[in-house]
Amino acid sequence: MDASGEACRATWGSRLGFVLAAAGSAVGLGAVWKFPYVVGQHGGGAFLVIYLGCVLTLGVALLLAEMTVGRLTGQSITTALRTLGGRAWAWVGRIATFNAFAILSFYVVVGGWTVTYLMRAFTGSVLANDTQRLVAEFSAFTANPVASLASMGVFLGLTALIVAAGVQKGIERAGKWLMPALFLLMLLVIARALTLPGAMAGVAWFLTPDFSIISGDTLLEALGLAFFSLSLGAGMIVVYGSYLPRDARLAGSAVWVATLATLACCLAGLMILPAVFAFGVPPDAGPGLTFITMPAIFAQMPFGHAIAIAFFLLLLFAALTSAVSLFEPVAAFLIDEYQWRRSTAVLAVFVATFLFGAPAALSFGIWSDVRLFDRTIFDLMDYVTVNLLMPAGGLCIAIFVGTSIWPKARTVLEGSRAQWFVPVWRVLLLVLTPIAIFGVWYQTF
Repeated sequence: MDASGEACRATWGSRLGFVLAAAGSAVGLGAVWKFPYVVGQHGGGAFLVIYLGCVLTLGVALLLAEMTVGRLTGQSITTALRTLGGRAWAWVGRIATFNAFAILSFYVVVGGWTVTYLMRAFTGSVLANDTQRLVAEFSAFTANPVASLASMGVFLGLTALIVAAGVQKGIERAGKWLMPALFLLMLLVIARALTLPGAMAGVAWFLTPDFSIISGDTLLEALGLAFFSLSLGAGMIVVYGSYLPRDARLAGSAVWVATLATLACCLAGLMILPAVFAFGVPPDAGPGLTFITMPAIFAQMPFGHAIAIAFFLLLLFAALTSAVSLFEPVAAFLIDEYQWRRSTAVLAVFVATFLFGAPAALSFGIWSDVRLFDRTIFDLMDYVTVNLLMPAGGLCIAIFVGTSIWPKARTVLEGSRAQWFVPVWRVLLLVLTPIAIFGVWYQTF
């Protein structure tokens, strides 16, 4: 037994469990909630092309890099970077861990929305053909400080319980059963959404690129969303990689995680955006888009009440897998760096996250007029963490793996069928990643 009170470093029960848990970071709210409205704000098809390009190049390379750091040490990001690179690199890990905490703090606000909408689905009050009514009800709920903070607290508590249960009994078990069910239900809802009058206009808008509308902000959002949907740059994949057994095939796992994340985002687009056009809701309606369009679809489906319950239940669990991937690196930091027991670390993260997340929750209501750099508190937390700090963290990991520990890093692919990827991987880490990130920042600022 070690100083943290645990018998040994936990491991995933199977490679499938790891892939589903890691992909769950995107398959949850990253895909169903954020992807459709960000696509809606940035022109549809052109944004989709840029996003896919980021995921399938930089995304795979950085997933593999973060998995490698975790697998080589069996430690969370701060401790791992200190072990492999010395004290200076440990600061990169601390910043990444804080970023995961900051993302979790605004993410649980949206997670709380799923709790409330699940309750409304059970009563049937969530179903309505009138999208104006749905918009008004969503706005009224998010503006209510008591309801917003209470729902956030419930969701955060559920997240804490899963993390407290450990890796195999909590995190892995949740991802292994619930993610496949969500995919199946998404396909069912897509089948209905595509039959709505006017839905094909949404499909065309989503899949047809118009590169004339691309700007520096569009590139930054696409890059940031790629990092967000793959959980890059904030230590989540390093921690998940630290629980991998030594014989796990990292290259294949990285490709599978990227593939499932991309598939989830594309399915979410096909599920939400055709309905947006069918019901005349602006595609740039913002963070509440999913909670406005989905109830309108369910209201027109056979057995819509039951399907609404199933959808918001599974959306809640999908959101939990994402929140868990953000919660776990912060708890692991306290366990690895300060030898806290898991239960103590989980409680500390729960309290700190609630206090730090409260201003984000209130920014939809009584603090909606509080703006910094022309953004609400929620929007500013989202923008800084996802669009700035996550790419910065990914850039640091790319340089670290491609230079400081390259002789060790390349060994994870040697002797495998993916050995051909070794030189390509280094080029992606040391050439394409810095060019993409600095280029996008330059265009933006």
